[in-house]
Amino acid sequence: MEFLLDFLGTDYIALFIIIGIGIFLGGIKIKGVSFDSSAVIFVAIFYGYWLNIQGVEFELPEIIQKIGLLLFIFTIGMQAGPSFFEVFKTQGAKLIILAVLSVVIGTITTALLSVGFDVDYKISVGLLTGALTSTPGLAAAIEASNSPLASIGYGIAYPFGVIGVILFVKLSPKLFGAKISKEEENYIREAQSKIPEVTNRNFEITNDNIEGRTIKDLDIRMMTKANISRIMSPNTMSVAPTAEAILHKGDVVKAVGTEEALKRVEVLLGHSTEVEIPASGLMEVKWYVVSRRNVVNKSLKELNVKRNFKATVTRVRRAGIDLSARPTLKLRYGDRLLISSSKGNVAALSHILGDSMKEVETTSFLPVALGCVVGLLLGAIEIPLPGGSSFSLGITGGVLIAALVLSRIGKTGPIIWNLPVVGNQILRQFGLLLFLTPVGLAAGSKIAPTINEYGLNLFGIGAIITLVPMIIVVIIGRLIFKVNFLSLLGALTGGMTSTPGLTAVDSMTSTEGPQVAYATVYPFALVMIIICAQILGSL
Repeated sequence: MEFLLDFLGTDYIALFIIIGIGIFLGGIKIKGVSFDSSAVIFVAIFYGYWLNIQGVEFELPEIIQKIGLLLFIFTIGMQAGPSFFEVFKTQGAKLIILAVLSVVIGTITTALLSVGFDVDYKISVGLLTGALTSTPGLAAAIEASNSPLASIGYGIAYPFGVIGVILFVKLSPKLFGAKISKEEENYIREAQSKIPEVTNRNFEITNDNIEGRTIKDLDIRMMTKANISRIMSPNTMSVAPTAEAILHKGDVVKAVGTEEALKRVEVLLGHSTEVEIPASGLMEVKWYVVSRRNVVNKSLKELNVKRNFKATVTRVRRAGIDLSARPTLKLRYGDRLLISSSKGNVAALSHILGDSMKEVETTSFLPVALGCVVGLLLGAIEIPLPGGSSFSLGITGGVLIAALVLSRIGKTGPIIWNLPVVGNQILRQFGLLLFLTPVGLAAGSKIAPTINEYGLNLFGIGAIITLVPMIIVVIIGRLIFKVNFLSLLGALTGGMTSTPGLTAVDSMTSTEGPQVAYATVYPFALVMIIICAQILGSL
């Protein structure tokens, strides 16, 4: 038995045992509900509790949890970054209100329960920060209360603060009648509606004023916001358009753009037609991938493939969404460009753009390492508050904001702030497992002694502080604000500052809705918790 305890109490052995069992159990579905990677934290809690009752004092090195947190938060920020700023403009206000509301409701609930059960406010403020799983909030609470009682309250409420959020987000679709598949469809539809669909149509030139004029003279791109990708004259094969191409009545052209842009083409050139434009054999329409660093952040106007290669960029595909090829559109690493050109220019276009999927899909750790350093520096900055106190964003807030901004920038000098989808997913999963295991072990080792010392009352209060804000926020977000359920859960976990909760939501969907919402609200929730903890702790 002693050998077994020594074996199971070895840090790296315990780490992989917990991860292995957790992943196995997380794959089991009961009535359609599974815990996926989040099951690791439950296994870790039981593991820590079991070792504790065996008299084995055990914890994993703190560096494991910090590295896991860094990787998980950074990859979340990198994935959410490109969409974050657009969501912030459109529905950011609603999400932020919901997140701040969860903190305010939690604070009010804590104050009422403290009065009702005659609990010392110095313990209550710890219960609040533990129920919201906010370590920065605990630091503010200890500073404001000038008492170690806050840390005791934190230790009591924290285990359910972790478990309760995970259970709630996993069960909430059933509780509130939300179908995840339908919510995913709605999220994708809403995201795409903000970016008009790009399509193509053939037009026959019937406008007398067009006769004998060139594409350059007409400035079709500027006039219509559409691109001409092919031209076919009567009884001739199609050709790739150039700025000097002369148009005649009876010609058939293929235009690419949004529905509004194509309507303008019809007004300018003539009616749409079902006449097909066959491939000429002299031209090629091909997808190219942007993998060369020196073209990243350059606009299509700067690239000027029409003049340099007599080619036309008809559309740009980014993250699975087709974008109109506007001259001002700046290229990002991994963008795919549909270009119509003569066959003789295919090799030159491939050279200038890179056109290497292998290069795009290769994960570089340079942006991860440098991005984390930037985030840590940002998180260490002390921001003064009224009254002489201060707060910092900490590891989570600093790294998250750094990842969001850097992913938006795209490129700094020779550094590409990009992680391919597969690489991002692997790093995120790895970071998640490294983070959840120590958190669960620490919570499990404290459960038994805390119950023996304080009984169950404070546990019940902590559970209520965790549950009440979540229930109210989901009801308001669902019925009043009409927020997509996936975004609502992301905002909820951000408002509760629950990274484990986000991982539970993340495993429920393939969309980026929860991550974007979490990243949108987290900084605001973090500041609000610190302020509320300081107010409650000073009572």
